[in-house]
Order: sequence, then structure tokens, then C-alpha cells
Amino acid sequence: MPIRTHRGRAAVYRRLWGWPLRSPRHLVVAVLGFAVLATGVGLVLPEYSGSDTPAPTTVVAPSTKVTISIGPGASAERRTPRVTTSLPQAAPPPAAPAPEALTVAENWAKGWVNHPAGMTTEQWLEQLRPYTTEEYLTVMGTVDPANVPATKVTGRATALEATASSVQVTLPTDAGDLQILVIASPSGWRVAGYTKAS
Repeated sequence: MPIRTHRGRAAVYRRLWGWPLRSPRHLVVAVLGFAVLATGVGLVLPEYSGSDTPAPTTVVAPSTKVTISIGPGASAERRTPRVTTSLPQAAPPPAAPAPEALTVAENWAKGWVNHPAGMTTEQWLEQLRPYTTEEYLTVMGTVDPANVPATKVTGRATALEATASSVQVTLPTDAGDLQILVIASPSGWRVAGYTKAS
């Protein structure tokens, strides 16, 4: 009775795995074959992934069935592809600036310019807290009040742009104009950003 060994099977495996390394032509053929296989798998997998949920800002045309007559008593069904289109969102319409937003911007700016020598960042942030969103207060925590160049507000806040939920305000100080973004939040109007006007 013959003894069965894996030597024959191992030799076949060695020949299969070693084939691409025998010549440059074999290597190119193996790489191209792998690329074609990977592309084919990539095209087939989305069909079965089941992820047909459209994004919130997309419009998806429904899939329709088309019956094609091939011959007597024969027909084939094919599905037309789904068409996905992104729609641009309209900008909010302009509105009259809310007086409360202008007041919040002025009060915030008065706290921003108030930084006497020896004041800590925590003390400076506390006077800004009632007028600032929580998210932007975290950003303001990285500012050293000693680096704020202005020391007083020199005029009234005026609205540059306004919608029902936000107001862009300009406010003069002794170190130049500030542009302040005030937004409507669940807690009321709050400052969500500022820049120094050039």
C-alpha cells in the first residue's frame, strides 16, 4: 500500500505561486489579472451592499423596471440606474437685525476690552460668559487677555448683515473695528465669533 505524502500537492502550490516570478511577462499578466479581478469585485459589491439610503440633501429618482421584448414568449427585465443629484441649499433670507443681538454684541465687546493688568484669563472669560456661546467660550479660553489691543469701545454696534437667526455686527474700538457674529441660540442671542476688521 503506497504512503501518501503532501510532497506532490506542495509542488503544485509552489508552481502556482512561483509562476508570476518566472519572467517579467508573467508578472505583468498576474498583476493585470489581479487588477481586473479587484475591479470586478468592486463593481459587483455595491449592488449587494444594501446602502441605498440617500444623503439628507440629495434627490433620488425612483428605480423603474423596463420590460424588453426579445422574441415570441420571451422577455427580460432590466433596471434603470438611480440618479442622485445634490441640490444647493438656499441662503437664509435677509431680515431686520434684532435689537437684542446688537445689545449682546455691545455688552460682549465691553467685556472683551476690559482686561486691566493682573486679570486672569478665567476672570476675563467670566465677564464674556453671559454673552458667548459655550462652544466659542472654549475657543476664547486660548486667548491671553493681555494680547487684546483695545481698551475701550468707542461707538455703537451697527448691523452689516442680518437674518432671522444671525447678525453680523461691526463695532468701533480704540484699536480698530471689530466684526462680531451674533447667533440665535436656545439661551438667546450669543456671540459665536469675531474678527478684527482690516
